[in-house]
Amino acid sequence: MLKASDVMTKDVATIRSSATVAEAVQLMRARDWRSLIVERRHEQDAYGIISESDIVYKVIASGKDPHQVRVYEVMTKPCITINPDLGLEYVARLFANYHLHRAPVIQGELVGIISITDILAQSEFLEQPYSVLLEQQLQDEIKKARTVCTQKGANSEECAAAWDAVEEMQSEIAHQKAEKVSTTPFDNDSYEDEALEARLYER
Repeated sequence: MLKASDVMTKDVATIRSSATVAEAVQLMRARDWRSLIVERRHEQDAYGIISESDIVYKVIASGKDPHQVRVYEVMTKPCITINPDLGLEYVARLFANYHLHRAPVIQGELVGIISITDILAQSEFLEQPYSVLLEQQLQDEIKKARTVCTQKGANSEECAAAWDAVEEMQSEIAHQKAEKVSTTPFDNDSYEDEALEARLYER
């Protein structure tokens, strides 16, 4: 069985917890990363993680200034970490159980990061990758988007940003699987109509 170390990305970006969210966004854009590992303050400290979703839901959707908000205010810490020797199927189940998109790979120190797309790229080795990962993660993103739209309004900019996150996840998965996303288990829910409506917000 493949292990986490076989598919993880070794090129990992880290950021200080005291940095601003604007700095985090700048670093993400510069290297086309979707998350950053938050550095430990000392050897016994836990690692943290800040993702695009954290920024969208906790900063943008709340109307906060990313130049004023610090990483430690929106990051997840301690975050779930993965042992590099853990089998890929077990990593997939862990991601599904805790609704993770990515997690740092730790063996004493930070050695890499593993994401849903890393797992999907090796999906032929998993028992039920689509039902275990794709469906559950996409459903989680759609649920978050609907929550934001209920709170902020269907025509709000925050709602549109939330649906952008859903479409971004679809595109990322489709890119890794080298195929176009056609239908999903949520087509009957007409979530695409909801996403389209959210694009009509007034600026």
